[in-house]
Parts: sequence; structure tokens; C-alpha cells
Amino acid sequence: MKRTDIGGQAVIEGVMMRSEKGTALVVRRSDGSLAREFHHKRTRYKKGSFPTWPVVRGVYAFVKALTDGMTVTTRAAEMLGTEEEEPTKFEKWLAKRFNKSAMDVVKATAIVLAAILAIGLFFFLPIGVISLLELAFGKMSPVLSAIVQGAIRLAIFLLYIYGISKIKDIRRVFMYHGAEHKTIACYEAELPLTPENAAKCTRLHPRCGTNYLFLTMAVSIVVTAAVSALCTLIPGFNEWHNASALNTFLFRLARIVLLPLIAGVSYEVLKAAAKRDNLVCRIVRAPGLALQHLTTKEPTEDMLEVAIESFGLALHPPKDDLEFTEKAAEKPAEPGTEAEPEQEPGTEAEPEQEPGTEAEPEQEPGTAEGSEPDAGTEADA
Repeated sequence: MKRTDIGGQAVIEGVMMRSEKGTALVVRRSDGSLAREFHHKRTRYKKGSFPTWPVVRGVYAFVKALTDGMTVTTRAAEMLGTEEEEPTKFEKWLAKRFNKSAMDVVKATAIVLAAILAIGLFFFLPIGVISLLELAFGKMSPVLSAIVQGAIRLAIFLLYIYGISKIKDIRRVFMYHGAEHKTIACYEAELPLTPENAAKCTRLHPRCGTNYLFLTMAVSIVVTAAVSALCTLIPGFNEWHNASALNTFLFRLARIVLLPLIAGVSYEVLKAAAKRDNLVCRIVRAPGLALQHLTTKEPTEDMLEVAIESFGLALHPPKDDLEFTEKAAEKPAEPGTEAEPEQEPGTEAEPEQEPGTEAEPEQEPGTAEGSEPDAGTEADA
């Protein structure tokens, strides 16, 4: 079986694929045509540098996934070819106030609201539930409260995923998520990349971001419980912790600072579990793979076409960045010119070399000499 480090993300009516060479984005426009973009990777970290250290690279991957995910999702919406809604008076006021475009204001607002929702759901709500439980059943120890808080957070996460999977538009994104996984599975099975072959492949993948999110929830329970247990060994900690409700609340809130460590450890566990197939690794992967039955759905043939096109673009990218524009999409063919035959996805000819240059040996994606594979490609498949 062939292995690839190419990973991706489902977006609105499209699929993003990221390789060691760069990021490809293909979207099915409202008129049925495909909009394509490719941007070469700009930042490469040398092996042994701080961002490539174990655990640390997981933190970089976590931050990159958040920032890139929002950017790609927004760009996909712009490439759809649908009419943009008129900005509200409030959005126009903000745009004028901060000297930014209305779209930039909408993006920033969406990011802020998403952050507030995430912090509220996964930090303050569990703390509030624990406080209510303590009123009913008595004070919890720091270790017990960490375990209960983690379990509540995990339950909220599962309910959230189940709830949004029932929304029609989100369901289509989940179908594109399935198309992304099937395309990668088809390539790793060394089958020709066609919608028919990809349709037969599994839509579950061990390197999926769903696995990463679930692992983060599970690892957070272990890490916060361990740190809480260590804190209880500090002389005077228990007295301070139990002195007032405010002290208890502040200690529970302070666990947020453990998030980078949790993200880093989860990333390393995911990498290790994805590369091996022993009993322990299968047990670690099992919950995340089961959860993918919710976060991925069976795609249609046209969705698989989009995913295959994006994968091929990431595997064999153009020499220069490929930027989609509305003008290019609407430009008619010049009279007397004949359209070039469309190539199979993933079989794009390599750019011609300049005379006198020697060809470099072809490498597998993600194995560039002297550089560390982009952390984000490991957890987004």
C-alpha cells in the first residue's frame, strides 16, 4: 500500500488538499464548472529547528489548522460564483470605522464569534455544570473535577457534531469530507484515480482531523487530571483551593493554559497511531474512526470529481501559483482556437526545465530533504 502525507479539508462545495509542495483548492461553482487554485508553500522549517520539535510541532499544526481553515473556507465561498449579499448598515459602519472592506469585517466578526462560542461551550459551560453538581453533591477534589469537566466537554462535543450533521448545508460539507477521504484512500490503495474507484474505497481515515479533535478531548482529561494531582502535592494548595469558590473557579479556568501542551501531545499520539497497526494503535484510532461516521457522508460522483481534481493539483502542482478570478472564468475562448484535451487528475505534465539544468530525483510528498513536513497535512486528511 502506498502512503501519502497529503491531507485536506472539506469546504463549501469543494475540497482543499495540502501537500509538501503547497495548497490546492477546487470548488464546484454554481454553474457546474470547476474553479481551481494552487498556492506554493512559502514557509519551510529545517529539521531540528524549534517548530519541528516533538509536541511543539503539534502546537504549530493546531494554530495553522485554525487560521488556514478559516481562510480556505472564506476563499471557497468567494469562488462559488453566487451573488454576494449586500452588507448591513452595521457592517458598512465597521468597514468605514476600521478602514477595511465589508468582507474583511465579516471575516473578522465570524472568527471572533466562533472563538467566543468555542470558549463558552468547551470551557465556561463545563465549569458551570461542575459548580451546579457541587451544589447538589458537595465539593469535588481537583482531580475528580478535572475528570468530570473533561467528560462534560467530550459529551458537548459529540452532541455538537451530531446536531450540526442534521443541517442540510453542513451535511453537504460532510459529503465532501467523505469524498476527500475516499480519494486519498484510492491513491493509497494504488488504484487509478477515478470517481468509480474512489467510490469503492473507505471514507474513514486514521489521520482525519476528527480523530485529532477527539484525541485532544481525551488527552485533555489525562493531562488536566495529572496536573491537578501534582498541584495537590504542593504544600498549602488544598487549603487555598478550598478557601473560596473564586479560588476554585480561577484554578479551573487556569487549565486553559494547558491547551498548547494538550494539542502537542494529541498530535504526537495521532501521528504514532496512524503509522502503526498494532492492537494499541487500533484502540487509540477506534473512537475517532467511529466518530467519522458522523463527520463524513457518502459523496456523489460529482463530489468525488472535485476531490480527485484537488488531489491531482496538490500532487502535481503547476510551476507558478494558480489564482482563480471571475474574469478568467467568464472569458470566452478566442475564435479559431481549439481547447486542449483535459488531462486526468493527478497526471499533469511536469514543467519543462531550463536548458542545462539537471532534473532532481522525484520525491514522495512530504519527504523534502532538509525540511519538516507541514504539520497541518498530518491531521487534516
